[in-house]
Amino acid sequence: MSSPSLLEVRNLVRSNLRAVSLTLSASELVCLSGPSGAGKTLMLRALADLDVNSGEVSLQGVPRERMPATQWRRQVGYLPAESRWWAPTVAEHYPATSPALFGRLGFDAGVLDWQVERLSSGERQRLALLRLLANEPRVLLLDEPTANLDPANIEKVERLVRDYVDQHQAACLWVTHAPEQIERIATRTLYLDRQGLHREVPA
Repeated sequence: MSSPSLLEVRNLVRSNLRAVSLTLSASELVCLSGPSGAGKTLMLRALADLDVNSGEVSLQGVPRERMPATQWRRQVGYLPAESRWWAPTVAEHYPATSPALFGRLGFDAGVLDWQVERLSSGERQRLALLRLLANEPRVLLLDEPTANLDPANIEKVERLVRDYVDQHQAACLWVTHAPEQIERIATRTLYLDRQGLHREVPA
């Protein structure tokens, strides 16, 4: 029995991106790869409705146009390659997050008192992921979430995301350039190049 569809996309169009169509199902972790400049980030931003775009996009059968933008972006959560921080301390970015989640990525409770300016790029990446998961999105759009991490932390992030997708019956679209990561985590793969979106990575 196939998993129910969560995100359905038909002819999504925005500047510098060919029309794309895809479906993400519950408990599915889909890896998206392709050459630099092909539009992977543009595609994620369009799915999150952060840039001007057109096409039919729905979440669990509800068209995007019927949801307030803020609600859509909580449910279809986008993690950029470089996260934004707008307050001095880590705690100010987390209205409610389980302390256990911090432990999953190698932090103790004291991290909430840290100054954002002291965070390394890898720490910012991991904490931004936790900030996103605190919203309990139905769909995760992750733009190279482990690019600045060492192997031990890559493993922690991969396990956390996989567990989240399974436990919440969520779906994930994960941009990565690493074939070995695709092999480890993907339930299926997509490939984006200048010609459009393809269902498999070319040999």
